[in-house]
Amino acid sequence: MWVLAWNFQAEATYYHRQTVHHEHSANMENLLPENLLPENLLPEVVPEVLPEVSQPVNSRTFYGIMFDAGSTGTRIHIYKFIQKDPVELPVLVNEMYHAVKPGLSAYKDKPEEGGNTIRALLKVAKKTVPEHEWKQTPVVLKATAGLRLLPEEKANALLDEVREVFGESPFFVQNNSVSIMNGTNEGMPFCWYVTNISLILFYTRKTVGILDLGGGSTQITFLPKSKKTVFTAPASYIANINMFNNTLQLYTHSYLGNGLVAARLATLGALGADVFTSSCLPKKFREDWTFGGITYKVSGIPDGYAGYKLCYYEVMRVVKGIVHQPFEIKGSSIFYAFSYYFDRAVESGLIDGSRGGIVEVRDFKKRAKEVCNKMTKYRPISPFLCMDMTYITCLLKEGFGFKDNTVLQLAKKVNNVETSWALGATFDHFHNLNIH
Repeated sequence: MWVLAWNFQAEATYYHRQTVHHEHSANMENLLPENLLPENLLPEVVPEVLPEVSQPVNSRTFYGIMFDAGSTGTRIHIYKFIQKDPVELPVLVNEMYHAVKPGLSAYKDKPEEGGNTIRALLKVAKKTVPEHEWKQTPVVLKATAGLRLLPEEKANALLDEVREVFGESPFFVQNNSVSIMNGTNEGMPFCWYVTNISLILFYTRKTVGILDLGGGSTQITFLPKSKKTVFTAPASYIANINMFNNTLQLYTHSYLGNGLVAARLATLGALGADVFTSSCLPKKFREDWTFGGITYKVSGIPDGYAGYKLCYYEVMRVVKGIVHQPFEIKGSSIFYAFSYYFDRAVESGLIDGSRGGIVEVRDFKKRAKEVCNKMTKYRPISPFLCMDMTYITCLLKEGFGFKDNTVLQLAKKVNNVETSWALGATFDHFHNLNIH
């Protein structure tokens, strides 16, 4: 079990400068204070992983349930905490994680069926949380890009259905327990903080950036080293994150419509044709493909050319000029990459699925070329693998502007806890409830 003693308090406030200054002086290029977290933000860390946590007689156990309603699936995180002493911070001792597909947005015309997927996951929660803890265990659902891409009335119908399901459950439900997450950052400050606290600070106080690639949106968050990064970024991309009476200034943004699955639709052309064709697909491929509850007919180009170069040209239209390139992104910073970055690297054989791995951006490019030039070989894994790997390469290089030698740590979990914003958001919810 993973042990981490800390509490979380985060509130993102965004700068609203009247102008973004692209002219710069020597002062603008000055480095910000070294990107270290303040001493009082460092957790009381138990080194590495302990086999079990002893529970003092006067300690208190409590639970939190967080639903992550994404575009391609709904995930439930059930956290168990121990409060060893009233004046000490709680200890996270366990997480139960389960996921179902498709996401809630697929039920946009059948909200009752969407509600049934939540009921099924709540059964997992009832088996995990002791019955005597049900009434005081908060349950929260935060929806991300999938619901934001829907018409407002359809998204609200789904949320209302979830509220009804929550109301039937034995868990603690507040009026704001069901919501669509702020699309500006999609919880990335939470994820950034949890990642840096839970792993990096076991070894060093220096922070790392994080990249997340979902189905409907993609996110980037890091602690800037350079003042120029702050002053040349769009105003809404710089957030003040308040933690323990300290303010950290993060670069963070979520790009709605640039998630992996949404990018497929954009690459194919999305609207206006009966059949969508692409050089990124095998020539003999022709199937129905569903995203967001809508089914499309897609195919390769039967009499045309296919392969990496043509595919790269196609996906570049989805990325070039749309994704902002932070000033210091071409530096030597290390980024942790999650979700579809990890999944596609595993499927293409770039890393081992059980251990994750460290790669460079150039490795994605090299493997994308191999996959696209041997689509028949990789078709049983996924006919979209060429398109997906090429899109990831293009997003990293043409979008964010990473260099070929930028190091990426690909991970699914950090110390046995799913890497996502869910844990940080749970702590934030506890803080708002005055649960300590």
